[in-house]
Amino acid sequence: MEITRHSMEKLQDPTGILEGERYEFIIHVDVDEEDELYMENGIYVKLIYVVQPGNSRIVQYTLLENYTDNIMDFELEEEEEQELDAFCKSKLSAGESNLN
Repeated sequence: MEITRHSMEKLQDPTGILEGERYEFIIHVDVDEEDELYMENGIYVKLIYVVQPGNSRIVQYTLLENYTDNIMDFELEEEEEQELDAFCKSKLSAGESNLN
């Protein structure tokens, strides 16, 4: 899995119920044709990332097909989740926002 581009946006919690800061990432990835995630149109991951003191993590993700936005009924492997987690942490520590 290779990350080709992304966008990131800080989500607002008008109720103040949720703890920490939440970010929505849209991460476009290329996968090998042999991978079960492979789609001719390509895929992207839409995920919610929470940042709390000492506990930053992915709280939810969805895999979607490019162009059609069809939801794919697959789960990422643990190492793929870890790769995305590390990617999100690196972007947040770099202070990026609203990138494409």
